[in-house]
Amino acid sequence: MSTHDDRGIRRALMAGIFANLGVAVAKFVAYLATRSAAMLAESVHSVADSSNQLLLLVGLIRSKKAADVLHPLGYNVERYFWSFVVAVNIFVLGAVVAIYEGVHKIMDPHPPENAIWNFVALGFAALFEGYALRIAWQEFQHFRRENPGSLWRNLRDAKDLALPTVLFEDTAALLGLLFAAIGIGLSVLTHNGLYDGLASVSIGVLLLGVAWFLATESHSLLIGEGASDKNREAIMAVVQADPEVEALVQLLTLQRGPRRIMVLMTIDFVDDLDTGGLEAVVQRLETEIRKAVPEARDIYLEAGRG
Repeated sequence: MSTHDDRGIRRALMAGIFANLGVAVAKFVAYLATRSAAMLAESVHSVADSSNQLLLLVGLIRSKKAADVLHPLGYNVERYFWSFVVAVNIFVLGAVVAIYEGVHKIMDPHPPENAIWNFVALGFAALFEGYALRIAWQEFQHFRRENPGSLWRNLRDAKDLALPTVLFEDTAALLGLLFAAIGIGLSVLTHNGLYDGLASVSIGVLLLGVAWFLATESHSLLIGEGASDKNREAIMAVVQADPEVEALVQLLTLQRGPRRIMVLMTIDFVDDLDTGGLEAVVQRLETEIRKAVPEARDIYLEAGRG
């Protein structure tokens, strides 16, 4: 998230890990007491959320490794790889398990036993999930203040997927709790376990949507996504404003991590520049570009004509 410190992201991830671990234990105890399919789906969902946020934390830590001969541009892209792993994890551990359990319950419906356990666990979970979502939302506001626009556009434009992932997971968790409460409540009222199974399937479908979004975004960044329009326009403005530049022939950008952009440019300089003048212009352009876009860490300029 542009200039925001990773300490905020780490704080949101740690809050999510501990909240989900506590919630998972409560939900699983409730499942053992009631044999509710929706509660089992929610238990697995919370375990998956904890492991996912741990994986994101691993990605954040590994991305800090210093560049070496094998990886001269550093390990920033580790964050995108682990975000993709999280998307797969949500699909396998969350969506597939929830849908399987729901279908099994629909085929052999029976109402949950001792349903009060479920509602106690769901209430406990709502408090913890709400707290984790609040922390993540507060951290996400740093990015939104720097990037005005709709919430959906902010989520799509984010070059660091850690916070959007936590936001999606925590929101999905709260919605899943609502689905589970409705399904279990209807099963108790009607003495028909069908609704419990439908709630579990609904939770699975919700997680499929989250997994699809995260997989799509992390895939795009992994295969080489360009910088945002805002950053490209800032780079172009610097180059085109320089008096020694005739034209910006080509601009290529590559997002190499949340706060690292590679910039490759072909520039048509004025004709009367000697070697020393050309070096001075190049140095000036690099300095001004980094002032306008601090994330532009790797800048390569080539003289050429359109």
